[in-house]
Amino acid sequence: MIWCVDDDSTIRDIEVYTLEQTGFKARGFADGISMLEALKTEIPKLIILDIMMPEMDGLEVLKKLRSESAYKDIPVIMATAKGTEMDKIGGLNSGADDYLVKPFGVMEMVAHVNAVLRRTTKQETTADITVGNITLKEAEHKVIAEGEKVELTHKEFEILKLFMHSPNMVFSRDRLMSEIWGMDYIGETRTVDMHIKTLRQKLGGAGGQIKTVIGVGYRLEN
Repeated sequence: MIWCVDDDSTIRDIEVYTLEQTGFKARGFADGISMLEALKTEIPKLIILDIMMPEMDGLEVLKKLRSESAYKDIPVIMATAKGTEMDKIGGLNSGADDYLVKPFGVMEMVAHVNAVLRRTTKQETTADITVGNITLKEAEHKVIAEGEKVELTHKEFEILKLFMHSPNMVFSRDRLMSEIWGMDYIGETRTVDMHIKTLRQKLGGAGGQIKTVIGVGYRLEN
């Protein structure tokens, strides 16, 4: 089930119709409040969420989703008429998985939905990975650093998992943006840097294993 949240009924109806015609089940909501209420009885596979809405805008809704353990891993595509770099960064830093700028074509929307679902439904391995003082338990979605459990956001977990599968490999900011967010927003390195900063802080002393390679990117050392 794909949920489409937009206060414009015409856009919302077109999104729902297109998704249903391409094989998905879809449901529309006129505002974020009604959508959040519906989450109490059903969890969608993905949400297309408009930013500019009355009462509660899309970024507020997204922050509520990411703050609740039951909803934090629901993939979200932000949709908005705004297309500036800061709007994209705001959505991505709040936990969005992808971004659509209005006006967008309906098949472009479907392509983004399929791409996000492919990324977020990859089968996880059951093996634990340990690099230095960090252990990542993929199946349980848990991280242990220096013997202590660490609470990470979905994106922080995915960054760390990428690092731990290839310790000592240098990842450029552009590659991290592409691998984790699935987008090639060249130059939007602040999003990556901010996530690395908070990841290091949460890992405590073990955060020192994440090294900055000046002019290139980051790597995780043993």
